[in-house]
Amino acid sequence: MPIDTLASHAPAALSTTQHVLAVVSGLAVGFSLGLIGGGGSILAVPLLLYLVGYPNPHVVIGTTALAVSMNAYLNLIPHARAGNVRWKQALWFAVVGAVSAYVGSSLGKAVDGKKLLFLFALLMLVIAGLMLRRRDGAGATQSGAQPHAESLPRLIAAAVLVGLLAGFFGIGGGFLIVPGLVFSTGMPMIVAIGSSLVSVGTFGLTTAINYARSGLLDFTVALLYIGGGVLGGWLGTRMATHLGKQGKGTLNLIFALLVAAVALYMLWRNLSAFGLHL
Repeated sequence: MPIDTLASHAPAALSTTQHVLAVVSGLAVGFSLGLIGGGGSILAVPLLLYLVGYPNPHVVIGTTALAVSMNAYLNLIPHARAGNVRWKQALWFAVVGAVSAYVGSSLGKAVDGKKLLFLFALLMLVIAGLMLRRRDGAGATQSGAQPHAESLPRLIAAAVLVGLLAGFFGIGGGFLIVPGLVFSTGMPMIVAIGSSLVSVGTFGLTTAINYARSGLLDFTVALLYIGGGVLGGWLGTRMATHLGKQGKGTLNLIFALLVAAVALYMLWRNLSAFGLHL
């Protein structure tokens, strides 16, 4: 859809019930971000569209990008205190990826959303399969171990690709960032989750700014999402830390199953974009 058409979609007036549902949705988003470092924007968009009933899909994308960004930054604090963040790798990924996210979000505003969601759901299924295959080995590196010497070029390449996709589809990209960090640095899953929040926040903020420039952002709803996300993020982070101590495979399994479930739902919702129906 052309950008000039999108700019006419002004923020909508919501009822009190819808405002409450926005807070509840934010709690679910924050919990997801705290627990697995991702899935927040994938949950945020359908919740705002279908549970809250927000009528303008492109405003939903801009609004949830801001909400997910702020929730990710807030959830980063307890992860950092728990020692689950490798700052050097996290900042490299965030800065490089933010440039790509801006480019991607500029392109994404002019492309049909249903087709993008359908194709992206296929990508999510591939990622879920990769995470399940590596469930027994991805967390083998101890939290104090150094990444491979050749990891910086791989880290930069992964950041460019993930940032472009995150901006293009209007998402925080945590479910792409986490495996990107694991595969390029060898860091354990719980550390990748904490480190990913730096990029989730930065990518989401970059996308939100780009959408806000076109008038596609509802600040009131974003604040409600953020408020609910504070509590949800605290609960999710506590659970993530606990699960990380129990075993390296548990978080990978939860992560992969959530990505696969959301992907299947998205495929079903967007079949009509290609003239397909069940």
